[in-house]
Amino acid sequence: MAHLPSRRRLALAVPVVLSLTASLGFLPTAASAAPVTTSATQTADAGTLAYVVNTKVDHRTIASVKKAIAAAGGSVVAAYDKIGVLVVHSANPDFGSRIRAVRGVQSAGATRTAPLSAAGTTDEGAAQVLSKAEAAKIEKASDAAGQSEPLEADQWDLRAIGADKAAEINPGSKKVTVAVIDTGVDDTHPDLAPNFSASQSANCVGGVADTTPGAWRPYNPAEDYHGTHVAGEIAAARNGIGVAGVAPGVKVAGIKVSDPKDGLFYPENVVCAFVFAADHGVEVTNNSYYVDPWLYNCMDDPDQKAIVDAVNRAQLYAQKKGTLNVASAGNSNHDLDSDALVDSSSPDDSTPVTRTVDPHECFDVPTQLPGVVTVSATGVKGAKSYYSSYGLGVVDVAAPGGDKYQIPDTPSANGRVLSTMPNNAYGFLQGTSMASPHVSGVAALLKSTHPWATPAQLQALLKMQADSTACPAGPYDGDGDGVVDATCVGGKRVNGFFGFGVVNALKAVKK
Repeated sequence: MAHLPSRRRLALAVPVVLSLTASLGFLPTAASAAPVTTSATQTADAGTLAYVVNTKVDHRTIASVKKAIAAAGGSVVAAYDKIGVLVVHSANPDFGSRIRAVRGVQSAGATRTAPLSAAGTTDEGAAQVLSKAEAAKIEKASDAAGQSEPLEADQWDLRAIGADKAAEINPGSKKVTVAVIDTGVDDTHPDLAPNFSASQSANCVGGVADTTPGAWRPYNPAEDYHGTHVAGEIAAARNGIGVAGVAPGVKVAGIKVSDPKDGLFYPENVVCAFVFAADHGVEVTNNSYYVDPWLYNCMDDPDQKAIVDAVNRAQLYAQKKGTLNVASAGNSNHDLDSDALVDSSSPDDSTPVTRTVDPHECFDVPTQLPGVVTVSATGVKGAKSYYSSYGLGVVDVAAPGGDKYQIPDTPSANGRVLSTMPNNAYGFLQGTSMASPHVSGVAALLKSTHPWATPAQLQALLKMQADSTACPAGPYDGDGDGVVDATCVGGKRVNGFFGFGVVNALKAVKK
């Protein structure tokens, strides 16, 4: 996880550690990307690649395509017949072009640019883990303030959205579950164990759900702490032990999708996660990542087009089953409503090439998929976080994600977000990775208050109850170096930095 544009990567690497309006038919058949990206099948050396093959959903077509896959030198490792997505492995360098010519195949492409290899681990950077001395200082302040959790004095983010007051009225329903699609969740953490739903958790690495007890936990807790941090932000219990989540009464599940070798979130893993969440009654999914290996997937590339198609089918399936999908906007400080963006990080599983893309035609997945709630990040002062991507018509709402340049009046004076870490620890991270779970938590509170609300209705409620936040009065200089870093477009009610505004947990349980 070496390239900063990823949601979870920036959360790890920053010094500590369009919403589209129609179904996939909305997606254009061509995209402006210069230079033209090299396809995965061209880039990879001889070896086995993973593919997604997207077909019509009738049984006859799927059966016929499966035969054609075998004839082309492929093997089906997972079949999601309900959405017409097949996960395939093949060492045939011509597999992609051959299978795209098969009748009934609507799109097909490789999901990575380097051959599959044995599992391993790699260092992803370090978080700021809370020391005993720091914890003692925070505990003293929390006790003086009469706060229920020992570390709550440092949770400026809860107070920023009224989550501390909301918990006194309605901490959320045990009938509501938020699934954290991420690097795994340490369900043994004392702040997470009371609210963890093992029956709705799995390991989806490889595209097949493994529900063996504990399979959802991080491979390497010292490195794969991201999902545990996110889970705590959503639903850490108010049990007098450490921190509190935005919705401390709801259930939280873990669906692990990060590859053990490189930590990347490959398409087949994410497809598995959305389908698993939908089929196991999850009300909200949190997605603090982008689907690798492409930061933006351009529709004139057959591999990238197939990735968009497959993941979109899965997340739309989840929506139809009653699941609201929430995703972070990204940490590149990109304007996702601009005419052109420079992507120098893709593909991130082999050798990146610099390319210029149009974000209206080259999509950040799942962030820019239809019906997904897109979240930008703010700091303690309410300003857009310096790293947060933005865009009028793309960002739906904003939430605290932390900002090292916006310093809170807390015992630690740390502008990042404090939450749970594996092995009973706590630590600070920042990123839109941290903003998205705040919105997922508020969505869970809304679902608790309005149990019959559909995903579309929940999204409307999130926007309606958000606190309208206007564009900055003057030039935006997020890091204070005297250079204008971004331009906010829009009015007070809706704009590119904050969408419809900063979410409000207190309003979620009152109205």
